[in-house]
Amino acid sequence: MMNCELLATCSALGYLEGETYHKEVDCLESVKDLIRYLRHEDDTRDVRQQLGAGQIIQNDLLPLITQHGEDKVLFDACIRLMVNLTQPAMLCFGKVPEDPVFRHHFLEVTSHLQAYKEAFASERVFGILSETLYNLLQLDWDQRQEEDNLLIERILLLVRNILHVPADPCEEKKVDDDASIHDRLLWAVHMSGFDDLIKFLASAQSEQQWTMHVLEIVSLMFRDQTPEALVSAGQARSAEEQQKDLQELEALRQKEQAEKRSRTLQRGTRHSRFGGSYVVQGLKSIGDKDVIYHRTLHNFKNYTHDIGKSVRRVPKRNRQAKECKDKRRSALNVRLFLREFCVDFLENCYNHLMYLVKESLIREHAQEHDESYYLWALSFFMAFNRGNGFRADFVSETLSIRAFHFIERNITNYYEMMLTDRKEATSWSRRMHLALKAYQELLLNVNEMDRSQDESIRQSSNVIKSNIFYLMEYREIFLTLLRKFDETRQPYSYLKDLVESTHLFLRMLERFCKGRKNLMVQVRRKKSRVEKNLPTLETSPETLAETWKTVEEELKLSESLTEGIVPFDATSETPLEEQRTEAMVRVQNALLARLGPEALGLLRAAREVWPEGDVFGSADVEPEEELELLKQILHANLPRSSPEPTVEEDDDDVAELEEEELESVQVSETEFNFLDFVKRFASPNIVRPYILLLKSYSKNTPHTNHCIARMLHRLAVDLKMDALLYQLSVFNLFNKILNDPAAAAYKELVTFAKHVVNRFFSVAAKNNKAYVELLFWKNVRAVCDMTEGYKPDIVETLLQLLNNRNRTRRQVVTQLVHMGLLAILFISPPPQRIGTRIVLWTEDQEEELQMLFEEYRDSDDVLGNILKKLTAKRSRARVVDKLLSMGLVAERRELYKRRSRKSQGKSMSGPLLWLQNCLNRTANDREEDGLSQPVPLVPLTEANEDAMDNKSFQRLLRKLGMRAPANEQESFWRIPAKISAADLRCAAAALSPTEDEPTGGEEQDGPSSPGGEPQQEGQEGEEEVAEVSGEQRAQALRALLLARKQKHHASEQTGVCEFHS
Repeated sequence: MMNCELLATCSALGYLEGETYHKEVDCLESVKDLIRYLRHEDDTRDVRQQLGAGQIIQNDLLPLITQHGEDKVLFDACIRLMVNLTQPAMLCFGKVPEDPVFRHHFLEVTSHLQAYKEAFASERVFGILSETLYNLLQLDWDQRQEEDNLLIERILLLVRNILHVPADPCEEKKVDDDASIHDRLLWAVHMSGFDDLIKFLASAQSEQQWTMHVLEIVSLMFRDQTPEALVSAGQARSAEEQQKDLQELEALRQKEQAEKRSRTLQRGTRHSRFGGSYVVQGLKSIGDKDVIYHRTLHNFKNYTHDIGKSVRRVPKRNRQAKECKDKRRSALNVRLFLREFCVDFLENCYNHLMYLVKESLIREHAQEHDESYYLWALSFFMAFNRGNGFRADFVSETLSIRAFHFIERNITNYYEMMLTDRKEATSWSRRMHLALKAYQELLLNVNEMDRSQDESIRQSSNVIKSNIFYLMEYREIFLTLLRKFDETRQPYSYLKDLVESTHLFLRMLERFCKGRKNLMVQVRRKKSRVEKNLPTLETSPETLAETWKTVEEELKLSESLTEGIVPFDATSETPLEEQRTEAMVRVQNALLARLGPEALGLLRAAREVWPEGDVFGSADVEPEEELELLKQILHANLPRSSPEPTVEEDDDDVAELEEEELESVQVSETEFNFLDFVKRFASPNIVRPYILLLKSYSKNTPHTNHCIARMLHRLAVDLKMDALLYQLSVFNLFNKILNDPAAAAYKELVTFAKHVVNRFFSVAAKNNKAYVELLFWKNVRAVCDMTEGYKPDIVETLLQLLNNRNRTRRQVVTQLVHMGLLAILFISPPPQRIGTRIVLWTEDQEEELQMLFEEYRDSDDVLGNILKKLTAKRSRARVVDKLLSMGLVAERRELYKRRSRKSQGKSMSGPLLWLQNCLNRTANDREEDGLSQPVPLVPLTEANEDAMDNKSFQRLLRKLGMRAPANEQESFWRIPAKISAADLRCAAAALSPTEDEPTGGEEQDGPSSPGGEPQQEGQEGEEEVAEVSGEQRAQALRALLLARKQKHHASEQTGVCEFHS
């Protein structure tokens, strides 16, 4: 039911009598009141829903602008109101609400918008809008007022909003070639001449400020269209298209006949009740006996143990991504009008508009995500131009290297955002698909330029191809996208476009390489700068004596020492006092390396930093005493930090560690080999997406199936790596293709499947492990092992034969590469780490784990201590799983690392001491000067800043009488001028801990918060960020509790001070 005030306001607009609308006297004021109501609506958009239910646009606003358009002020106000009422529901709610109540309101607003769209599908309405817009555009820029520009923008926004309204699939059950509401709206746009005004705005030099509005309107006009459908509109079908349709119909006919024959064979001669029962030998049932089959034998090939079982529910995060809505074919007259629009737009507007939009995007003058309209326009109009005779000059603005770079950068950005912004991953995936379509269309246009009769166009094509094939980011973009394909976020349509684009790119690259002997391309090598481990130095007595003799002679002969040595690490988290031992070890390392001047310089620098205790010698030490001290350091057995045992972590952790290495990118040129480039596709991470798309071979287009078969043929035949496809799921798919009744329509797939299967059986005759290998996806190493025989690991053998046991596997492989021996050696991947070898837990290991847990269960780092003491080293994840399975812990959060309570208690002592000093200092100043002014409390350290932001610490400040910032001009808390010096000293004394109260390092049993709720000191089950905030809260509450306990004592002291004064 409509609100009374809204109802009265709507009634004051006027009334419709027949076809004539009579406006009231207060019509203009009522429209302004409605605008004001919309400005103050709540989150459910109640005002918008009530006005939509009252059909205010259909019954009042549209008649007002069509019959009373001469009233400019009223017309402008009505346009303002309609722009507000027609804005998209997604813009009103921010996103599709998940709450059922708000979802209902969202759907209600959408239904009202669909009703508005149907009302706007009128030639009369768009005639008024076109006429008004035409009159405004006739004015020169110096004659236009600000109100005129605002009205132009509002009309464009109104048309944009109406075109943006989605179709209602329940109401519009239209078939192809039938006119939908959107088609009727487009026809009204055409008949009113509004489309001509759009083309004028896109091409006029003086109307550049409307480019983004124009591009949005154009993209929404062609929302349901495809370039191919518009190109063929009103034209006779070519012989090639007719032949293609005949082939598709023939394939469907063959499939239907094969299914009919199959059904005929399955029809038994006897009644189904007398079909008999059969024992299936070799196929076990639930027990040890064979399966008993109670149906006819014709259906046995479809038998599976899963018959009758309920389908397992797939988790939401593992479901396949949903496809976008299908395109539909509009009515013929609408398609003809849109085709003419495309021809005129390409000839007169496209290059100019796309240049302006691109400049706005680069200079960031556009709104967020506006580049999606640019990508759509690029792919759509370039596809239309390619199918409509291809004129390179019509699309010259976007047919350049800059366009390739812009799209490649957006694809990378979309992929990164899809990983980081998990909630909006679907939106980022759609934008990524749009960018991929634009990239594919650019490649198709460049390929079309090669077929041109104009020599200059072919030369331009060669220039573009030389650039995109030379730069690494353009060559490897499809490799990266195939590796990173995720079916839960990216739909099959994206994978289809990706496979077809990869096929096109490889075909263009192969053709480009054939005519050239030496093709140079750019490569980038990442040169890791990892700190090398120092070699283990011998410390036998003979070696130390010889080392000291060499160092002593060097110190006696050398007069210059190494200056400017810093004996500590200022960036380290280790306290300066604790780095003293490390400095001693550094001196010993310099002596062991026989660097006498450096060792002596380091000793003297350390003496200046740590003079206490004369650990590095006294200040007035003699040279002979320094030599003796160095000799003692050389022979001393100093404690050295041993590296922690490496435990196998998850792949993500290993990847993070590898990314933390400092890397420098080195750019160089190398000769390109096409076959070597194709070898990079020989990976299970790339083969899997192709097999996934091949599973829908019956729904794929013949071109898509050809692209899949061509890539698999490159791997299996050209590279002779057919073992990449020796996988059980692939063979199951091949079996389905071979047994398909319409297999004759997939001759290429059938031939390839037979070739791979035959090759497998020939390999299985030589390798008896081939059938076991079917269970796994294989990399290049496993492929060679399977086909050529399993060979030993030569690198491991070389490591055992080397005299220097400190050599690592990577060092040996690097040296083999330098010596040119890597090509003739068969090097296997590095062995698995210790943590992944052991899978089963023995009884002794379980008892050891239980003993370690009982020993360290009260420590701050339970899991860390267990991993250090565990005899059989395992990964962190395996130990956690075992503790859970043994019932030693109920949940994982009990094993999280906790901060020590001692450090928690001490962390608030710094801010309290700083506050105490500020109070005492202010008291001294007021006693000396005799003046009282507000003094700001300015925190200069991070700990003090954090304390000032802590709510508990702020409550303490209020209890002490401090004043919070009064307005935006003030940033800091202040000591008020009304507090006397004596009161300040008493407040400072209240912050000092007394002897009978616990200090910050002592544990308190359940201190209570000011509200009476118990404050837990250690929140074991929180995540790390939540744990830190919980610690700060606990610290502040303990400090506040301490201040409260001392408040009574402070008040007594204040009373004594006043009494004596």
